[in-house]
Amino acid sequence: MQPPPFLRRATRIRWQWKVFIPVLAILVLGISAILLALTSRQLRELQWIVIGIFAFAILLCIVLLAVLLVLVEHPLEELMSTIERVRRGDLTARVEFSRRDDDVGRLGKQFNEMVEKLDQNRAEIEELHKGEMARAEHLATLGELAAGLAHEIRNPLAGIAGVVDIMGRELPPNSSSRAVIGDVHREVLHIQAILNDLLSYSRPRPPDFHPTDLNTTVEQAVVLARQQVLTKPIKVLFEPNPSLPSVDHDPALIQQVVLNITLNGIQAISGTGQVTLAVLQNHDNATITISDTGRGISSEALPRIFKPFFTTRSEGTGLGLSLANGIVHSHGGRIDVTSALGKGTTFKISLPYARPKPAPRPSVSKK
Repeated sequence: MQPPPFLRRATRIRWQWKVFIPVLAILVLGISAILLALTSRQLRELQWIVIGIFAFAILLCIVLLAVLLVLVEHPLEELMSTIERVRRGDLTARVEFSRRDDDVGRLGKQFNEMVEKLDQNRAEIEELHKGEMARAEHLATLGELAAGLAHEIRNPLAGIAGVVDIMGRELPPNSSSRAVIGDVHREVLHIQAILNDLLSYSRPRPPDFHPTDLNTTVEQAVVLARQQVLTKPIKVLFEPNPSLPSVDHDPALIQQVVLNITLNGIQAISGTGQVTLAVLQNHDNATITISDTGRGISSEALPRIFKPFFTTRSEGTGLGLSLANGIVHSHGGRIDVTSALGKGTTFKISLPYARPKPAPRPSVSKK
């Protein structure tokens, strides 16, 4: 049976008062005893008065230490030992002084609630980790399967392309089938491009890092992109940064990323427009910005543009941006994108100046 509310409120006394109330009681009783001794005829000698004062002081100290030991020291020791158990991974540890109805008890309740929350969070993280590991194994299996299928399809496809070329040469010049042959040849090339991207995605080569001028890497991609707009009213502008220090990267892979995003920007422009590339220098990293004046990307499609096989173009493979994102992540960088329909899109590729050093492997002693 629980005590009534007014009694529960009365027992919620701060631990400082619990310490000083017994001491105050002993102090009052001791002073009363000394006053009685001074007014008593039997204890008028000074030595007995001094002995009584010393005895009272010793008793007062003993009571104070005992109260502090019970109310403060024992909970602190229990809290320290419980924290040590939690630090070692035992999230079932709880403090017993949480049952007290004072400040120390409330501290214990809050500590137990915190450990219980940590235990719940750890269980959730373990479940998520199991799910992610299963998903990673599933994707790895699919990647191996896709790579094997791509290899098996490429050989027959090369044969089909050769036969189509032979048929095209043997057809009469005025044959109506020549247009069909051209369409078939373009579709074969499209399938080959998809297979090449699929192989690159499933089995990417590791980057070959070395300090290189990032301006040169971007400029080479710009030169290749300008070849695609020689007959179009589209400008590809480049703003280098001469003061940029060397960036530790794989020039061929980063050039592939920049060229892919630049060509996407060119294809997003239906008429006159421009794609502007710039290299910026920040405190922690170098940034490549690629801005186009194309049609933009809708807010619904924007979160999915880096997912494999997602594309907003009918002729796209949907693997280019996914490959680019993987390459940048392998460099320790990131890609950010902002876009507005009818106004264009801006990609920001951030790369660290020096890639982080891998942690040293623990040495194994041979016996």
